[in-house]
Amino acid sequence: MSNNQKIIDLNALKFNQVSIVVFLLFGFIFNLRIIPVLVAVIMLFGSFEPKLALFKQFFRYVLKPLKLVKPNPVYESPAPHNFAQLLGGIVLILSDILLYRGSLLPGWTLSWIVILLALANVIFGFCAGCFIYFQLGKLNIPGFQVK
Repeated sequence: MSNNQKIIDLNALKFNQVSIVVFLLFGFIFNLRIIPVLVAVIMLFGSFEPKLALFKQFFRYVLKPLKLVKPNPVYESPAPHNFAQLLGGIVLILSDILLYRGSLLPGWTLSWIVILLALANVIFGFCAGCFIYFQLGKLNIPGFQVK
């Protein structure tokens, strides 16, 4: 195990992705422009401070103790996942700006991109943000590592 690896609960990551999808779909269906703002804040804060990753904290402190979900711990670096969440949060901030300026189609389109990429992660195990992270590592950009 390298120094940058920690125990990551893959099911907590999946719950996080499912929560993002559910909240954004709810916001879209009811045209609640505040929902992408809230999800963006949760994603951005959680990218920098794990204690502020509210969906993951709900998984850890509510669902796991109630034995409603099983953990799936693995050793790997949290950096690609945090980077992916940061990217998703940035896209949602752009979505929010467009939505609050009255550009509903482009604003919701950006939210739908986040929804579809989160679903790709849940269903297929493909994390687009992680892929970008590793590609930046292959380009030897400081701060990014190759698996």
